[in-house]
Amino acid sequence: MKNNKKRIAVTFMMILGIMMFCTINAYAAPSNTDLPQLNISLGDKGSTPQDYASSIKLLIFFTIISLLPSIVIMMTSFTRIVVVFSFLKSAMGIQQAVPNQILTGLAIFLTLFIMQPIYTQINTNGIQPYLENKINQEQAIAEVSKPLKTFMLAQTTKKDLKLFIEVSKVDTINFKEETDIPMTTLIPAFAISELKTAFEIGFLIYLPFIVIDMVIASVLMSMGMFMLPPTMVSLPFKLIVFVMVDGWYLLVQSLIKSFM
Repeated sequence: MKNNKKRIAVTFMMILGIMMFCTINAYAAPSNTDLPQLNISLGDKGSTPQDYASSIKLLIFFTIISLLPSIVIMMTSFTRIVVVFSFLKSAMGIQQAVPNQILTGLAIFLTLFIMQPIYTQINTNGIQPYLENKINQEQAIAEVSKPLKTFMLAQTTKKDLKLFIEVSKVDTINFKEETDIPMTTLIPAFAISELKTAFEIGFLIYLPFIVIDMVIASVLMSMGMFMLPPTMVSLPFKLIVFVMVDGWYLLVQSLIKSFM
């Protein structure tokens, strides 16, 4: 055993000595290497005002695209729909059965369906006249925001709107219409109103499924089946009831009519 340890120690010392006497040559890169030059130009002498206007429009377009998710979530019907779908999954106990991607996709297309008249007004009154140089940028922003503000005001409770107006200290005396309220004040009021409405709908969705859970739990307890989870037995009954009453039709119909 001692001889093996001595052989390992001698071998290690020999390898270390060879590494110390070996030399490694490192070569620097030649100093006269020609590197490519990078030139950035924002325009030339031949550029016209129309070219600059097109570049600005393109910049505005990409800015809107980058903010599109926030606009869809906070200024449309998407919030209410997706929260109600989340309550439905929790009430039925089908967290893994229905993927979130499917419900999110359905919420997006329902949002497009509900907001289609507003998108048409925005395109007709704001985007197309601006692209045709019939109105300036300020007028286009006003025409685009007016239909959105009208929609949000219709779904926002006066209590929530009053809260943010008082906190932001907005002077409403000079406002000719309610659509003159700034977006920074209207959007949070609309968001909490949508959450409140979605929670009310979620409460109504929970009630029948809670009744089914209570009935199944009482039956199992009376039969002495304490070890059998009530949720396992109640899930098929929930699915049968939901399908028999055509639950998806009723739910989607109620959501669409709630915005009308």
